[in-house]
Amino acid sequence: MERGDIDASLVVRLLEAQFPGWAGLPIAPVELAGWDNVTFRLGQDMSVRLPSGDPYSSQVAKEHRWLPVLAGHLPVTIPQPLAEGAPGCGYPWPWSVYRWLPGACATVDRVADRTALARSVGAFLVALHAVDPAGGPPAGRDTQYRGGPLTVLDPWTRQTVAYLAGGVDAGAVTEVWEAALAATWEGPPVWFHGDVSASNLLVVDGALSAVIDFGCSGVGDPACDLAIAWTFFADDDRRAFQESVPVDGAAWARGRGWALWKALITHAEALRLHRAVDAAGLQYGWRQPACAVIDDVVADHRMQR
Repeated sequence: MERGDIDASLVVRLLEAQFPGWAGLPIAPVELAGWDNVTFRLGQDMSVRLPSGDPYSSQVAKEHRWLPVLAGHLPVTIPQPLAEGAPGCGYPWPWSVYRWLPGACATVDRVADRTALARSVGAFLVALHAVDPAGGPPAGRDTQYRGGPLTVLDPWTRQTVAYLAGGVDAGAVTEVWEAALAATWEGPPVWFHGDVSASNLLVVDGALSAVIDFGCSGVGDPACDLAIAWTFFADDDRRAFQESVPVDGAAWARGRGWALWKALITHAEALRLHRAVDAAGLQYGWRQPACAVIDDVVADHRMQR
């Protein structure tokens, strides 16, 4: 099934077959639905979330198993699963119904005080990382390799740097990347979210109200959760975020690696698809385009040497 085949009419058929009591409610696509899933609002109080491909289908069972466990330990609201749907009506994967969460995705325009938001995100991560990791899903394929070693991404990253040669400072970028690889993780495994980006932070009146999309979550190295320091925060708010998350310098080096990898592949994708590079990454709620994030990461690395 192609992503374009996942539409409101499919949701209606699935609901009629499996949850007929909800089948008559209004259905509307969500503007920022992410890539791993296609999301629809169901009535006023629910949402329907369908994986967009087989690599993401295991996220459904994981969220239904672990979100209720995590919810009681976190300082902000997270998604509440209401029902787990089965494959059907030509749709080949499990899917979910969740409680609808109020708020809008964080953007520069919606957050007047990014420093306060930085502290709130830091507090969320501290609480998440403190949850008992026993039995949690290990980092690997089902977490999109979040929480695992950056070495898994090394060939992809180097190929991307080569592709972008001439458009980025390949030497400086490679230096940052190799510093991240060298800063190996030696701590105990902890819970991580896996995709802490502005598009997964909901705000009400500019303040953090919820964190969504735990599809990449698991137990492992929390450095992947630090990338937002460069994709959304800057200057005072970045420092506030760093002060709020008590991890060592090696974790921050790996966090720069995660941010760099994301920015490199996002910038390269825009070039390959002939999209505007000055907008690449903004769809994830980034503060600036991917090419500028790359420059920020390099500059921050040089300051820390």
